[in-house]
Amino acid sequence: MTDHKEGPESFRETGVVGDDRLDPYEIDFLPEFREGRGPKRPFVNEHGVLIGDHDYVSADSPLEQWSTETDPAIMSGDQWVHPFKDIGFHTAENRDYFERGIPPKEGIFLHAVRNTASAAKRPPEAEEPEEGNRR
Repeated sequence: MTDHKEGPESFRETGVVGDDRLDPYEIDFLPEFREGRGPKRPFVNEHGVLIGDHDYVSADSPLEQWSTETDPAIMSGDQWVHPFKDIGFHTAENRDYFERGIPPKEGIFLHAVRNTASAAKRPPEAEEPEEGNRR
């Protein structure tokens, strides 16, 4: 295994994939989105889990050892997402952006009738829903 120079220090490429051709889990990133993304090949993260091998079950994964004592935050962060082979890249919005350079439309993730921003980021003039209308 070799240390990868571009991504976080916890990424170690495994060398499992022997070439740089696209596989079914990748999209064809525009050149400006390829540089500095992190490892192209599968890598072992700081928890000993192989990421980007297309096998989403790993004995070392916290998901396979989950209990009421497990802090869900352990599964957050870039060390759990492959920078080239994440299934989320296959959405229409991400393909438009990363393959065609078309930025997402503003406002598409807004709730139709409620201000769902956290209180810390909510403008002071934003009204809270009446007690009976809260979910």
